[in-house]
Amino acid sequence: MEREMPVVLSRCLGLLRKVVRVVLKTFLWAAAIFGVLVFAACMLFIRLTPSRHTDPETARMIRQGAEEGRLAYRLTEPNELIKLLGRPTGQMRSDSEDMQRLRLEWPGVGATFVALRDCPTPTLRWLKLGGTNIAIGDYRGTLGAEVVDIGLHRPIALRSTGDLGRVDSFFGFQDVSLAALDLREHRDTLLKFPFDTRTRWPGKDKLPDGFDPNALLEQGKNPGLGVRELHAQGIDGRGVGIAIIDQPLLPDHVEYAGQLRKYDKVGVISRLASAQMHGPAVAGIAVGKDCGVAPGACLYHFALMTMAIPDNRVYCRIADKILRMNADLSQTGKIRVISISYGMFSQRPHYDQWLSVVEHAKQQGILIVTCDPAFIDYGTLARVPGTDADDPANYRMGRYSSPDAVLLVPAGHRTLASENGPAVYKYDPIGGMSWAAPYLAGLAAMAFQLDDAISPDTIVELLLNTSTKTGVGPVVNPRGFIQAVRNRTH
Repeated sequence: MEREMPVVLSRCLGLLRKVVRVVLKTFLWAAAIFGVLVFAACMLFIRLTPSRHTDPETARMIRQGAEEGRLAYRLTEPNELIKLLGRPTGQMRSDSEDMQRLRLEWPGVGATFVALRDCPTPTLRWLKLGGTNIAIGDYRGTLGAEVVDIGLHRPIALRSTGDLGRVDSFFGFQDVSLAALDLREHRDTLLKFPFDTRTRWPGKDKLPDGFDPNALLEQGKNPGLGVRELHAQGIDGRGVGIAIIDQPLLPDHVEYAGQLRKYDKVGVISRLASAQMHGPAVAGIAVGKDCGVAPGACLYHFALMTMAIPDNRVYCRIADKILRMNADLSQTGKIRVISISYGMFSQRPHYDQWLSVVEHAKQQGILIVTCDPAFIDYGTLARVPGTDADDPANYRMGRYSSPDAVLLVPAGHRTLASENGPAVYKYDPIGGMSWAAPYLAGLAAMAFQLDDAISPDTIVELLLNTSTKTGVGPVVNPRGFIQAVRNRTH
């Protein structure tokens, strides 16, 4: 009898597991059917809800205004649409650090306006006729509307010099036509905003004297401060690997495609994302053939969507992955520098874990370069356009800097690899901390090329001690830095 008890117990447990599986399957099927019914009910409700039809004359005016370019993507301001349609019946505004969004409603008409960064006035981004408005929590949308073609998928053509005041500092004149404008009196404005190789300019007789966008693009490729002089001596980071953790890359861009050893999309979101502005730019500054500080270095790019990062653990995991991968790499191309154009580590959870990763990397002879002041409290420089890029006197303090910065690094008035095509380049007059990190990473790769045994802490020490003292502050000194590295081995 005692021997039969375990058998009975086993059979009971098996029967119980079968019952649980049946219950779970039934529950899942019921949940699926319920979800389908709810979705169908929502669709039926939307179909039965009267759409907000647009008055035919209003619709005609809007379509005509869009065809004539008076209602245009990134050009039309709210007051222009209000002048056409009268006072809006509904308004919703939302603001964030980098963006202001304004939604205006009229009977049967909806418009969305956006202002980016330092552009004071929102401009038109979306215009619709009719449809059913949907509001679920914080979501606001429209179903069944006619989206008016305001030029979203066409190059923007500025209509008059008045449109210059509607250009935001983020997009600037990229893929914009200024061909119809007389720009002779607008030199300062033209030097204020980004442009790229797709920008269409008027003839030279309509441009300011001496203003040559092609020359600026070419001059902006030079990293400056004697870096190309070092390249001519064979000091270009060859044989050294630089790993970059940043936004998705355009892998086939001519600027760095020849240096790319590995492109790893980290996480589900990044696998669904196309190239972003940040990734190609930092890759080009680090190892680009024309723009790069270390064009001989090997590039390993790890892509992620930085705006979705809640804490430091994501960077910790990727850095750990790089350190493990590095153990299997041959000596040529071994990663010695990790560049991350991000500086919020100390303000995010798990900072102690991140510091531990940095220390672990140092023990393996790898320097992690970031925008965090815990690395170097550096600031940015902007080159004076048209001047000698190798002379530190031809730089002024950049937008993202402070009088307390212990090192200043070129960032503004630089040419960058663009995400908009494998041969497209962008001229960035402002620059930022993000552009300085890969610059310093490139210099570190040069140091490792000359002295494989140099420690990460020594590289930081030499970068600071060899800086050039100028009227704006201590400017990074590539020639002096490399000479100091050489002196260690002689």
